[in-house]
Amino acid sequence: MAVRLDDLIDATRDRLERVKREVPLAELERAIEQRTTLEGRPFAEALSRPWTSVIAEYKRRSPSAGEIRPDAGVVDIVRAYERGGAAAVSILTEERHFGGSLADLRDARAATDLPLLRKDFTVDPYQLYEAKAYGADAVLLVVGSLKRRDLEELHQLADDLDLDALVEVHDEEELETVLEIDVDVDVIGINNRDLADFSVSLDTTFELLTDVPAGKTVVSESGISQRAQIEELERVGVDAVLIGETVMRAPDPEGAVRELSGSEEPTQA
Repeated sequence: MAVRLDDLIDATRDRLERVKREVPLAELERAIEQRTTLEGRPFAEALSRPWTSVIAEYKRRSPSAGEIRPDAGVVDIVRAYERGGAAAVSILTEERHFGGSLADLRDARAATDLPLLRKDFTVDPYQLYEAKAYGADAVLLVVGSLKRRDLEELHQLADDLDLDALVEVHDEEELETVLEIDVDVDVIGINNRDLADFSVSLDTTFELLTDVPAGKTVVSESGISQRAQIEELERVGVDAVLIGETVMRAPDPEGAVRELSGSEEPTQA
């Protein structure tokens, strides 16, 4: 049976019910206080290059692709991404369907100087505290999984915690919601994958981009595997692309990121 967005959200809520008993919010707040001496790594700022930036994603599996690289070590992979010229790294932390964990986020924080996006289905304020405590610089907010009021409140809390928010849309109605809410959304992700049936089309980015106001940072997500696609997206004004499966499957993740990002020389990491 195909996994639907509702299944992913249900799995997230099941995990939250368990973990909130195991790790009280006060414990996360103490961890955040201990992190205040660490310098932040602005995620949104890293995407404002003159060319299209690559956000390279670490994930072991997905509902649409199945097993991708189940035994890959997060430290080796994110360091390869950095050497390859990635602007930022996305870390999948959803457990049941993607095989991720907060430990991956923590280990990535120690392994790279790049900004880190916690990629998960954020539906509860508790998850923002988790993200901050484990080293994230940004969080994902999927509009299709949230009511308007919840989206506003989570975005505001992310601001309060000094976390950037990548606010993801898939259709015109979701984009309209983002542009109407009572918080200033700076980074808009356009997901080319339909979370209802997992079909993918880059036309989603091309169609929605025309309605995004000037001044917003736009990230195109899913279905991107070639440099030519990135160049085409760059020509229409996309600021960044998020790529996971292609770079995770590559025998040489560093080389794959370098080719996709157009980097000529490796970055020291």
